[in-house]
Amino acid sequence: MLLFLRWALSVCVLVWFLPSPAVSAQDVALADPADIIETPEVVVSATKTPIPVAQVTSAVEVLTEDDLKRRQIKTVAEALRLSQGLTVFSNGGPGTSTSVRIRGSNSDQVLVLIDGAIMNSATLGSFDFANLTTDNIERIEILRGAQSMLWGADAMGGVINITTKRGSGAPSANAFFEYGSFASIREGGQVSGKTGIVDYSLALSRWDYTGFSAVNYRRGATERDGFHNWQASTRLGVALPHEGRFDVTFRLLQGKVNFDNGSSPGFDTLGAFTNSQQFVYSATYAQPITAWWNQAITLSRQTEDSESFSGTTQRNLQTGVVNSPYLYRSQINTVANRAEWQHNFQIGKPLLLSAGYQFRQQQGENQNLLTNNYDFPTKTVFSHAGFAQAQLNLWDRVFATGGIRYDDYNVFGSSTTYRTTAGYLHRETDTKVRGSYATGFRAPTINQLFYPNYGNPNLKPERSQGMDVGIDQYLLHKRLTLSGGYFWNRFRDMIAAVSTSTVCGAGGYCAENIGLVGTKGWEASVKYAVIRDAPWIKSLDIQAQYTNTMTRNLQEYPGKRSPRMPVDQWSMLVSYQPVEPVRVNLEGRYVGSRFDDVNNQQSMRAFDVWNLSATYDVTKRVQTYLRADNIFNEKYEEVRFYGTPIRSIFAGVRVNYDAR
Repeated sequence: MLLFLRWALSVCVLVWFLPSPAVSAQDVALADPADIIETPEVVVSATKTPIPVAQVTSAVEVLTEDDLKRRQIKTVAEALRLSQGLTVFSNGGPGTSTSVRIRGSNSDQVLVLIDGAIMNSATLGSFDFANLTTDNIERIEILRGAQSMLWGADAMGGVINITTKRGSGAPSANAFFEYGSFASIREGGQVSGKTGIVDYSLALSRWDYTGFSAVNYRRGATERDGFHNWQASTRLGVALPHEGRFDVTFRLLQGKVNFDNGSSPGFDTLGAFTNSQQFVYSATYAQPITAWWNQAITLSRQTEDSESFSGTTQRNLQTGVVNSPYLYRSQINTVANRAEWQHNFQIGKPLLLSAGYQFRQQQGENQNLLTNNYDFPTKTVFSHAGFAQAQLNLWDRVFATGGIRYDDYNVFGSSTTYRTTAGYLHRETDTKVRGSYATGFRAPTINQLFYPNYGNPNLKPERSQGMDVGIDQYLLHKRLTLSGGYFWNRFRDMIAAVSTSTVCGAGGYCAENIGLVGTKGWEASVKYAVIRDAPWIKSLDIQAQYTNTMTRNLQEYPGKRSPRMPVDQWSMLVSYQPVEPVRVNLEGRYVGSRFDDVNNQQSMRAFDVWNLSATYDVTKRVQTYLRADNIFNEKYEEVRFYGTPIRSIFAGVRVNYDAR
């Protein structure tokens, strides 16, 4: 951490004395006014209404399509690894189970949405990012802190809101092909544009990846595990009379991956696989009713069919003994439906009132394919919710929000949450001070309620309370942004497996509300557009962030840190464009030491990983690119016993066609 702080201080001192670049208005002049709401300067997730970044009173980060393309990022999980306050770990290589945590929360306390559709599993509670690539994604908004007041259950730790690309301009098409380490082959294409009142974007890609062991090969694993992924997405929008709009989106996430048994001391498993297929549908109709009243209706449905097989044999990496694993073959089917109707009322200039209703339904079933019996047949959890929020803007300097929400569930009753935020922008010095306080909740999952010999139908929801304060300083005509903040959370009634419980059968582990966990820490970031249009430096950008997170179990394992949660994390990205056709990116992340278990007995060392990528525009229509991951060949594990990529290189070509 001290090394990072010294580096950050040196960067700040250096950039302060660098010359100011010439200001160019070219990008602004080429902007389509109809697309202004889609620019990185506007955030939607924080209030469910478009709001300029300067007025946002929440801790939020936005990743744009341009950000992802510059870094040649293949998966959303890769993109999130450098984000503020997030911890992203995988159980092996691409396609294996990948979890995301925010500010020390659990992964099932982070709500993930794609175009308004809830992606969190009805049975597990969390979203597995294993199969989600960046194809046709326009932006990712990351909202840190409890957000249940606006977004409902599962948003105790934060929200990750993903939006599919909206077509614009003349019709265009592109195709790409990539080959690299571990026999990785990717190919795909995209078509987008706007014709009259209709805009559209369509994308299709395939990724095959072999030659990688899920369990760390350095521990003796020899069997290679493959990953095969299909990704398809589309968005169709229609501009309606009187500034109305109708959008329909669809996304397919399909992946088959071989996995190993990572339980101590690790097993090389033959024939084990998970085959998952997700369909995501959503439709949104937005229509102003008067000059001061508009409304939006969102309908969404997400289905997942997942088959898992244990494999036939496994080899103990410590003893070399070959035996048969516990045999299972299961089929898990889940459905998540969501309907929301929101109304916004502009009361004069300073006050915006929002009110809405949400219906949410989740279904799940688990079938044992070896016996053709159900561990449990279809179970359903549903809720009705109403929410109201007020946003205040005084003189474009003083900002505040306040809201309340009531959710009523069929399985455990009701939950009321609230949230309030405030901020002040001192426009003369471009200094913004912000803060928030909120409560949150997470509904028990179908597994926690109904799984045989584990589920407990008497569970209550997990609950939380949290706050944060922060300051954002804009300097040098907003080319330099410095941010810092402190956060605190308390999670109570957390659901854990208890071996001594008699609630759901003798001799088993039962789900009970016994957990109490506290988290606190501070965040700091710098983002600087260092140089523009200088000799041999077309552009130079630097950004970095540091997060300190202290977690403490206050009840079940008093004083122990949460498993797999590092105290210190930092990341940085340097983007250098010497001339127009060439861009080079250097990115790195550091993850501090942590424990892999709740008793804090299995320690894991810190690691830092550095990646390098470069693009070269051969012509206006042809681009070549190269990405080298783990360039210093760091030997590390994100999750104990599971493998991570060694130094690896990927090269590709992208061909673009624009009708203009």
